[in-house]
Amino acid sequence: MMTGSSKASFCSMKEFLKETGGYAVIDGGLATEFERHGADLNDPLWSSKCLITSPHLIHTVHLDYLEAGADIIASTSYQATIQGFQAKGFSCEESESLLRKSVEIACQARNTYYDKCATSSSVDDIILIKRPILVAASVGSYGAYLADGSEYSGIYGDSITLEKLKDFHRRRIQVLAESGADLIAFETIPNKIEAQAFAELLEEGDVKIPGWFSFNSKDGVNVVSGDSIKDCIAIAESCDKVVAVGINCTPPRFIEGLVNEIGKVTSKPILVYPNSGESYDADRKEWVENTGVGDEDFVSYVEKWMDAGVSLLGGCCRTTPTTIRAIHKRLVNRRSH
Repeated sequence: MMTGSSKASFCSMKEFLKETGGYAVIDGGLATEFERHGADLNDPLWSSKCLITSPHLIHTVHLDYLEAGADIIASTSYQATIQGFQAKGFSCEESESLLRKSVEIACQARNTYYDKCATSSSVDDIILIKRPILVAASVGSYGAYLADGSEYSGIYGDSITLEKLKDFHRRRIQVLAESGADLIAFETIPNKIEAQAFAELLEEGDVKIPGWFSFNSKDGVNVVSGDSIKDCIAIAESCDKVVAVGINCTPPRFIEGLVNEIGKVTSKPILVYPNSGESYDADRKEWVENTGVGDEDFVSYVEKWMDAGVSLLGGCCRTTPTTIRAIHKRLVNRRSH
């Protein structure tokens, strides 16, 4: 079992899934919850702004997800980059410290949860069960740093090369890999070139923990840039350090078809954590109300996704601990049969 201490040798995701009964729950959206608690995230740093303004709030939300049944929690580093922090006036050292802090808070929340499990038992909707829990260090795409919505298009322009992407991400990934996380979650990957950059960085030798690759789609056929989902998954499949592959931040209605395509290319565990299905207006930087599905409809898809071969399930933007609790309940039923 991975324990949270960063180690040169790591267990495979398949071993972790054996311990969790074949299925595991990923947490849900962070920004939505931070805003619900009063945080103002109208900032290029987005949810990572809370690392500076309200770290206690991050701890609270991580704990909420663990108490809702999440087996994997992701750090608040999706939009956290050294370059982004420096643009805010932080030094390189301070920026790296904030990256580490994102993982440290998640690890502290896991410890808090284990302490609660030792002294209390589950009651009502609070799930207090001692179990293997992984902390994933979240890494968003280059487009997430740009904060212009381009992680939803994958269109970076002709000037962005493989080497430029590697140079942009390299130090950030090294810092997160040494911060105590169990794995790195490469999330909302919008195109093939960035997947290749991540794969090459994982294999350079400085990163001692594994990663997962998760792509996003807006048509249910290709990733958002128009690159083939199969081509993107093939890059992950050929990298030994990638321990799971799948889809995030994509409307629930597209997931089953994408998973069927992914299953043709990979032997790795498949993960999905869709958004609520709401549309995002990149110009106005806000979600369009009433364009998504409610928790009940969202969770109604879960059985289909598992039947299609998914073993790690959670939520992305606009999903909440309520969503994750409902997924956990579905998985409890599945594990017991």
